[in-house]
Amino acid sequence: MTRENIGRRFAIVLDNEIISAPTIQSPITGGSGRITWSFDPAEAQELAVLIRSGALPAKLTTIEQRTVGADLGADSVRAGTIALIIGFVAVVIYIVITYGRFGIYADLALLTNVVLIAGALSLLGATLTLPGIAGIVLTIGMAVDANVLIFERIREEVAAGKKAVAAVEAGYRHASSAIFDANLTTLIAALIMFFLGSGPVRGFAVTLGIGVITSVFTAYVVTRLFAGRYVLSARPKTLSI
Repeated sequence: MTRENIGRRFAIVLDNEIISAPTIQSPITGGSGRITWSFDPAEAQELAVLIRSGALPAKLTTIEQRTVGADLGADSVRAGTIALIIGFVAVVIYIVITYGRFGIYADLALLTNVVLIAGALSLLGATLTLPGIAGIVLTIGMAVDANVLIFERIREEVAAGKKAVAAVEAGYRHASSAIFDANLTTLIAALIMFFLGSGPVRGFAVTLGIGVITSVFTAYVVTRLFAGRYVLSARPKTLSI
């Protein structure tokens, strides 16, 4: 065809639009040709990309289509933040009512836990998304769960007739295995979600994994620090827990 049309234009059409129409200077016999013009590098690169994009046509199949407004994401994050605050306040009030002085220690540890999670996310440069907020809410419950296990064990030791210092020490020692096993299995699940998931799933896994580590730390270091200081300095005859 090129041998019979030397001197005429050769239109290159993509999606029913002519992207280039060079003049045929010589027959193309080897399967490839060259387009010459006063192109700058950017124009030449753009034309090359356009021609290559039409070399292997592919059919596009729509699997899912969504229309998301500009404010929807912000509204979701705002709603998640409100849920986080309400859940945090509710847990703080409940734990104080249930465990008294030790509940206050648990709340201080819980606040420390949230600060540590925020610091870790900031250190990693992570963006707080809705799945991330959900992970923080879950870790708040898990952090309280660790303290509940410890406090219930202390109650059992007090009921068995042990003194305050011995009861607190035994409570932390006997609850350690249950707390460790529960948080280890959760951490394994978070790692699996991180390596096998994508997008929001990985964001949830990151906050969940960080929260597991910080919750164990705050339950065993922060709460124990306050409780130990109280029983060692005040030497109460009975524990109000």
